[in-house]
Amino acid sequence: MNQMHRNSPFVARSDCREWTARAIGLLHADAHRSADTHLINLALPGLPGIEIYLKDESTHPTGSLKHRLARSLFLFGICNGQIRCDTTLIEASSGSTAVSEAYFARLLGLKFIAVMPASTSRQKVDVINRMGGTCHFVDEPCRVYDEAIALAAKTGGHYLDQFTNAERVTDWRGNNNIAESIFRQMENEPHPHPEWIVMGAGTGGTAATIGRYIRYQSLPTSLCVADVENSVFFEAYKDCCRDVTGAVPSRIEGVGRPRVEPSFMPDVIDCMVRVPDAASIAAAHVLSERLLRRVGGSTGTNFMALLWIAARMKAEGRSGSLVTLICDGGERYSDTYYSPDWLAQQGFDIAPHMQKIARFIDTGDGFDDVTLEMSRAY
Repeated sequence: MNQMHRNSPFVARSDCREWTARAIGLLHADAHRSADTHLINLALPGLPGIEIYLKDESTHPTGSLKHRLARSLFLFGICNGQIRCDTTLIEASSGSTAVSEAYFARLLGLKFIAVMPASTSRQKVDVINRMGGTCHFVDEPCRVYDEAIALAAKTGGHYLDQFTNAERVTDWRGNNNIAESIFRQMENEPHPHPEWIVMGAGTGGTAATIGRYIRYQSLPTSLCVADVENSVFFEAYKDCCRDVTGAVPSRIEGVGRPRVEPSFMPDVIDCMVRVPDAASIAAAHVLSERLLRRVGGSTGTNFMALLWIAARMKAEGRSGSLVTLICDGGERYSDTYYSPDWLAQQGFDIAPHMQKIARFIDTGDGFDDVTLEMSRAY
């Protein structure tokens, strides 16, 4: 090819489209391998007539629910022409989203930089590095968003911006999203339409997808979103105000935010509850014992809220099914939620919560005095 042809914009466009086609193919292949995660029917002896199901998102290649979000963010960016064969990708994240995005960047041969607080644990940094990502540290946690934007501008890269784009990058009408997958897997169960699906909120994107899908399909299922301490989502929902902010980060990784993220869609939520952090961690411990493997703290938040709903159903003599998510495994939290020293440093006494949860699971009793702050849709 002569010099004139090499410099032709038509050749460059053709090369870019070829890369785009290959990239989309790789992302679709990953989805075929991993999108239909298992739906576990958890037997709870104390709750006859109430079926409990756990959608196990920890089995994704990057070990968490955020694998779906990262793949959707990449597809969205590529199809909108924002991600090309030489684009540097930037994200504000020190957790599971950064791990998943680093995985997909490596899959496509792209550079990935995670912007995170300097206080981020070495364990998290190591996981992101092992996935091929690079970590960029800031001293003030609240600066991660602005620093990510500035870094994208400096490198000519693309800011993936999970907190803004989470609710818009997934096709909520179907296309094998998590909601469609849940309801398809429930088709042959005794109660195929769950009474409730329980979901935590980090970006708010998964809750938005599930809530929209329920309405689109005219399903009789309700959506409960569980919030945690030091998070503003519950207050924003209760007071119908998006301006509320907080000063302290959530201690339950993956859920809870000090600001109302753009992807939080309160109008598709039927009920919100706030779960104390000690109860979230205790529920994670009890569920880990029943599953014979550890789950993360956000799964404990989901599970505690689900048991609270189950207790109300039992008291009212109602049967049906309840579904929630195993958001990620607990291996990443050996130094926190599963460390007695860390629990003591945080002032958590999870034993009473664990005893109450275990008793309720086994006998159906002992949850009468468990009160979670609740707000229903207007």
